[in-house]
Amino acid sequence: MGVLRAYQISICLVFCGNPEPYRLRRARGETGGRGRWAIRVGGPRPQPHARPEPDRPGQGRRTRGAGCIRDSNKTLIGNDPDIGYAVAGLLGLEPVIENTSWENLFVGLDSAKYNVGISNITVTEERKEKYDFATYRLDNLAFVTKKGAGLKVTGPADVAGKTVAVSSGTNQEKILVEWSKEDEAKGLKPVNIKYYQTNQATYLALGAGQIEAYLGPNPSVAYQVAIDPKFEIVGTYSGAGATLQGKIALTTKKDNGLVKALGGAVDKLIATGDYQKILQRWNLTNEAVTSSEINPPGLPKEGK
Repeated sequence: MGVLRAYQISICLVFCGNPEPYRLRRARGETGGRGRWAIRVGGPRPQPHARPEPDRPGQGRRTRGAGCIRDSNKTLIGNDPDIGYAVAGLLGLEPVIENTSWENLFVGLDSAKYNVGISNITVTEERKEKYDFATYRLDNLAFVTKKGAGLKVTGPADVAGKTVAVSSGTNQEKILVEWSKEDEAKGLKPVNIKYYQTNQATYLALGAGQIEAYLGPNPSVAYQVAIDPKFEIVGTYSGAGATLQGKIALTTKKDNGLVKALGGAVDKLIATGDYQKILQRWNLTNEAVTSSEINPPGLPKEGK
């Protein structure tokens, strides 16, 4: 397989994190070429990947949905980069990690600038027309409010007339827009949807009472709630809608030959227990999968 003969793989990420990333190391006694890899916690990642040169395209940029980036926005940390490093290591590849905007992630995949996107990307039927997917986590969304706001969200009626923030171009935006239309069809007020350029701006607006709730990916919302006690999660929802459990996946350009190798690497991580350790570290064991699926059913197209 061509992917196993390659030396480098370009991985694009947009995510949230916490100090001390996982690090890949070669097992003792092995040298050169592809080898067995182990994962350990703590310490900086091998250079230069943890601290790329500042003039590299898309590097060191804090963007909408980027979450937490450590060390002057240079060291990328979180569940997604941990999975990315682990998968690259199992394939015997040297990962070249870049942080970019949500929009440019897909532009980079289209142009083959990036081999793999790993950024809480939901499998959708529309995206499957252009990309291949190897799943590695369940996709759950979360509504967050100021603690004690009294709002509980279980369905569209709960956010009718509410001011709710969401990130543009995401599946959670699609779901929130559909909820708003459902509310209007039932004679309720539509959702007042707001957009902010960064997570920081969103949470500042939430804390100041400028918005009543924010709908975002469960991992980043759960992390924010854990570090900031003035917020709380008031409802969760599948990222693929009411009738389907959403899936998060390693994403690559369609038919480029990478997806089966990526899925096999995830399955190997699951078999060795390293996958579970990564999820435990980020408090995401409730989103674990038992195996990687290739191009499973995804969020339906609008109106279908």
